[in-house]
Amino acid sequence: MSRTTPITLHVNDTDHTLRPDHRVTLLDALRDHLGLTGAKKGCDHGQCGACTVLVDGRRAYSCLLLAVAQDGREVTTVEGLARTRAGGELQRAFVERDAFQCGFCTPGQLCSAVGALAEAAADPDGPVTLTEAEVRERLSGNLCRCGAYPAIVRAVRDVAG
Repeated sequence: MSRTTPITLHVNDTDHTLRPDHRVTLLDALRDHLGLTGAKKGCDHGQCGACTVLVDGRRAYSCLLLAVAQDGREVTTVEGLARTRAGGELQRAFVERDAFQCGFCTPGQLCSAVGALAEAAADPDGPVTLTEAEVRERLSGNLCRCGAYPAIVRAVRDVAG
């Protein structure tokens, strides 16, 4: 019995056909099979957010998703964020606000922030104003070992306007 399945992942606007083992996570497929090392393996339990990517435009912990279950889905990693308006603006704001120290969590923080901005704009009750407290709550699933939270919040609020 085969333990691999051919899949196509649409990653950063490029189709990739892979044949991963059924147990391979999306994080490992991105890093080991596609060479996209922006998403980091932190806790490997979906608790730190270092592996956050966007799947069909929504934030997701790639360490918790099986690659085979993402067949045909649109995946955006930090490497593809600059192609989006919000991604490019957030990257600039992170630099301007010095919203990183060691940089380990930065890719996940950026992907999560892009997702949070999109979610706030598309809220069914109307756009959500991203106050400091709101940004902190929406990004609470992404941990920063260095404690750069105040600068991260300011950067996200700069882009949110």
